[in-house]
Amino acid sequence: MPDSPVARSVEIEKMSKWFGDFQVLSDIDLSVKQGERIVVCGPSGSGKSTMIRCINGLEAFQNGKITVNGVELAQKSRVLEAVRKNVGMVFQQFNLFPHLTVLQNCTLALTWVHKTPRAEAERIARRYLEKVRIPEQAGKYPGQLSGGQQQRVAIARSLCLRPSVMLFDEPTSSLDPEMVKEVLDTMADLAQDGMTIICVTHEMGFARRIADRVIFMDQGRIIEEAPPSIFFENPREARTRRFLEQVLH
Repeated sequence: MPDSPVARSVEIEKMSKWFGDFQVLSDIDLSVKQGERIVVCGPSGSGKSTMIRCINGLEAFQNGKITVNGVELAQKSRVLEAVRKNVGMVFQQFNLFPHLTVLQNCTLALTWVHKTPRAEAERIARRYLEKVRIPEQAGKYPGQLSGGQQQRVAIARSLCLRPSVMLFDEPTSSLDPEMVKEVLDTMADLAQDGMTIICVTHEMGFARRIADRVIFMDQGRIIEEAPPSIFFENPREARTRRFLEQVLH
């Protein structure tokens, strides 16, 4: 019996995108179930980040369609707003406001966009700062925190809006090596909570640990997708094997 549409968090069908004359994505098909954890990998310039930026409307696409939680994405502010309410995004850079405290960074969207009363917004923010294991940093400013702590604040800030889908765009690539583990551990905790996660990363150990499926992209196409056990031990495509030989030392 096929899955009902409700069981799908994200559905991408024949999606293509160009930057001018350059085609960056070609006929992307990807279906993500509710609660599924997807890791997207591939060489630089393969279209990974562009693909997930299309999912919440940060990038427009020219062909095909994307449906998020049953809502088909369209470049209309009303539709984008509806989709973004349910989709959290964490970037390579932390994008925190340096003049606001950690707590204020986390409550800003709740109070301004969602009109949540301040006391309620602070209660929600403190709960998610607890979840990412930095509640004691609530009164500090971003510049007083390590890179790993700042990225965890960025994750908490997204979680405050209680999204059903979390997108991560290489969230550890700008961190020092010793800070990578704390962010990956935080993300692994989220994965245990049953949240739908699509994560672009080069951290293959993390992919083995949390992914239900690993997606390999190259030159704007999905080349291979498989559970980690198959993807890492018995990849089907020669291009996938070459990539893994380079990244697995």
